[in-house]
Formats: sequence, structure tokens, C-alpha cells
Amino acid sequence: MSRSRVAAIVLRILYLYRGSPQRMFPIFVWVMVDILLWGFLTRYLTSVARAEVNFVAVLLGAVLLGDFLTRVMQGVTMAFFEDVWSRNFLNYFATPLRISEYLTGLILAAVGSSVVSLVVMVTFARVAFGLSFLSYGVALAPFLAVLFLTGIALGVAAAALGLRLGPASEWLIWPIPTLVSPFAGVFYPVTVLPGWMQAIAALLPPSYVFEGMRAVVAGEPPPWDRLALGGGLATVYLVLACLLFTSVYHTAIRTGLIARYSAETLS
Repeated sequence: MSRSRVAAIVLRILYLYRGSPQRMFPIFVWVMVDILLWGFLTRYLTSVARAEVNFVAVLLGAVLLGDFLTRVMQGVTMAFFEDVWSRNFLNYFATPLRISEYLTGLILAAVGSSVVSLVVMVTFARVAFGLSFLSYGVALAPFLAVLFLTGIALGVAAAALGLRLGPASEWLIWPIPTLVSPFAGVFYPVTVLPGWMQAIAALLPPSYVFEGMRAVVAGEPPPWDRLALGGGLATVYLVLACLLFTSVYHTAIRTGLIARYSAETLS
């Protein structure tokens, strides 16, 4: 794997952001809108319920982690679709660029955008509603790591779907985090779900993260064994997603579907 070719993919994405600042809009504005909406809702629930439950930490914290998962996935898929929309995808592979180098570049770019998004979310939540994740210290790192691996796996799998079905498949891709969230138990314990949904939740790494964060907020020790299981699942899914993308890419080359991404082709 060539570091220079991987760096070139990352550099192209950085140039896109630098040349078109509106691409940074989702990272900042939509994050702040979500925090304001859910922050005021949790503040209202706390005032009405008069309970010992800290709705700000439970619900707003879940929103932040859920948004982080979404931003990581979109960091990969948006970078891929930028190449699709500009009909630049085929141009990459007229060079010695390998598919592994292309995927690594997309993932590294997603790391940067998701870290920026996370910093914005945590800072704004702290300033606006006094929610601080820093109080959890290094215990927070495994939770974020599992979400990050899951988001990357979803992003790569979604990019494979776009490569196989074409640019119009983006309408199938953007709702993926929303489809996952009911099974992941973002806002409620997985135990309230019916049996068949709990079986699906057991296969989703985010479910272990959100269950673990609720335990930590409630003053319990972090469930390291469950987080380890979630991390293992996320790693397996990431490997499978990369293999899927590679397989779809070779199929597109063999069948000629790759031509739909050329600068000369309009269909």
C-alpha cells in the first residue's frame, strides 16, 4: 500500500472542503440544531417529571452518540458520492491506485471529519446545557471506538451499495442510521423491545454502546465485557464491508458497470 496515494485521496477531500465551505455546513449547523432541539426537550422533561433521572445526560447524551455514528458513516459515503457526482470515480482507477488505498483514504478522511464533528458537538452541548462527557475520562474512549468502527463499516457497505446500484441508490443509503436506531436502543433499553427485535439488537454493536452509556450515567461500572463484544462485532463487520466493496468493485469492472461513473458517460 502506497502512503502517497492514500494521502492523495485524503488531500483531494480536503481540497473539496477548502474550495466549497458549504460542505462544512452539516458538520456544524445540523449538529447544533439537534443539540438545541433535544437539549430543550430534555430540560423540559426534567422540570416536568421532577425525578431523579437526569434526562439531559440520558437523552442528550444518546443524541450526541447517535449523531456521531451518523457523521462517521456519512464521512465515508459523502466522500464516495463526491467522486460519483463529479464523475471522477473512474479516473482514479485509470491510475495505479489500488482499491485498498482508495478505501483507506476514505476512512482517514472520515476520521478527520468525525473528530471535528465530535468536538463541535461536545463543546456546544457543554456550553448550552452543561453536559460534559469529559467527566467520564478515558472510559468514554471504548464507547466512541465501537461507534466509530460501526460507522465506518456502515459507510463502506453503503458505498458498495452505491457502486453496485448506481448514483440513484443514495436514497436507500441516507436512511440507514434511522433504520438501525430502533434496534440499537438509542433512547430506551433493549429489554423493552419484542423478542425478534432483541435478537437483531444483539447483532448490532451500537446497542452495547447505548446500553453501556445508560449504565455509566446511572452510576454503574462500564460493562467492559459487553463493549468488548460490541467492538468484536464492529471489527468483523468492517472487514466484511471492505470485502464487499472490493467484490462489488471487481464485479463492476468485469461486467462494465464501472463505465457509468466515467466523465464521458451520462447513463
